[in-house]
Amino acid sequence: MGKVQLFEIRLGESRVVYSPGEPLAGTVTVRLSGSLQYRAIKVSCVGSCGVSNKINDTAWTVEEQYFNSTLSLADKGTDALSQPPFPFLSLSAPASAPTSFEGPFGKVLHQVKAVIDTPRFSKDYKCNKIFYVLCPLNLNDIPDIEQPNTMSITKKFNYKLVKSGNIILTATSDLRGYIVGQAIQLRTDIENKSGRDTGAVVASLLQKVAYKSRRWIYDLRTIAEVEGSGVKAWKHAEWKEQILVPALPQSILQGCSLIHIDYYIQVSLKSPEVSVTLPIYIGNIAVNRVPLSPSRSIQHIPSAVVPSAPPEEEEAASGYHPMDNISIPTKSHSQQQPFSYAPGLSFQEIRADSEQTGSPNHPTLCLSTGATVPYYAEGNVVPVPTASSLILPPEYSTWGYPYEAPPSYEQSCSSANSSISNGN
Repeated sequence: MGKVQLFEIRLGESRVVYSPGEPLAGTVTVRLSGSLQYRAIKVSCVGSCGVSNKINDTAWTVEEQYFNSTLSLADKGTDALSQPPFPFLSLSAPASAPTSFEGPFGKVLHQVKAVIDTPRFSKDYKCNKIFYVLCPLNLNDIPDIEQPNTMSITKKFNYKLVKSGNIILTATSDLRGYIVGQAIQLRTDIENKSGRDTGAVVASLLQKVAYKSRRWIYDLRTIAEVEGSGVKAWKHAEWKEQILVPALPQSILQGCSLIHIDYYIQVSLKSPEVSVTLPIYIGNIAVNRVPLSPSRSIQHIPSAVVPSAPPEEEEAASGYHPMDNISIPTKSHSQQQPFSYAPGLSFQEIRADSEQTGSPNHPTLCLSTGATVPYYAEGNVVPVPTASSLILPPEYSTWGYPYEAPPSYEQSCSSANSSISNGN
């Protein structure tokens, strides 16, 4: 009885990323010491999604399958060492296959499997080869994607139980959808109608991944962050910044019902605790329509409609104060080294402006493919301040589970004045 020394699958041209419906060609190679009796040699193309309640657990609680097609490469016989590779040509992921995704609580996984079916009481031999499916999200298919996105909220500023006045926070992005490598143009207006200075202003790019298991599990992460100075009393401040979209999975996994991906721009003040959230899309095909506004540039976006002024008795108590217009300086950016990518994927390389120092406690952030979520890999890097106006991701840390997630894009846009306030 022979032993299997090598059993592997090779895809044509060593490719790893495919489009839905694109055929997969390759070979299955078997090398033996002696000869081996078998009932069949089969190869299958399988696509599925699994979700677990525990982090990095492959014992899925909930699963769904998208396709499973099988070819027979050889019928009953005896395989010898000189047997050439078995070719396969007609396997493919169907046009409805969702984009591949890898996260801590679940995966959308596509793979080619091979099996040597041996006679009864003998060991079957199995191997598999993972490939990635990328179904591009065309941002132009989303209504109003080219329009500016604006949210505004008013917060009463109390100090030691004494009313000091109101803070009006308004955030505006130039578009509602972006692709990898594109800069999010962000403008923040802060009207400090109070006698107290505010805390620092922070803008963050957030990713929320929802996994449908026995209960919904939310993985909420900060992808990039930039901080600006606070606003003095009785000042109207404007803050203009840019956030560069790093390599991230797209917003919609079309055809997958167990994993949902959403992105948000959150702008918040540390004191008083107030924030607004702008839902956005991350896609693969950039917005190419001209917005209805005169220019897509953030400098020309009209001022947002803000809530009405506070009651007259509050202003009378504080007295009249003219509002000076100022610009907010940026205090710090979170920056990280460039990503590494799988072969066959092409992204523009981005380099930090400042020298970076390493630490064994912060591994480098890498991507296995542009279709998947980033994961930790070997390497040393820590976030460092930089004078650059473009922001790359800081430490890609995971928050507690479950976490109360921001609203969906549809929920957020159901009202022109909808917003999220932390601390209300």
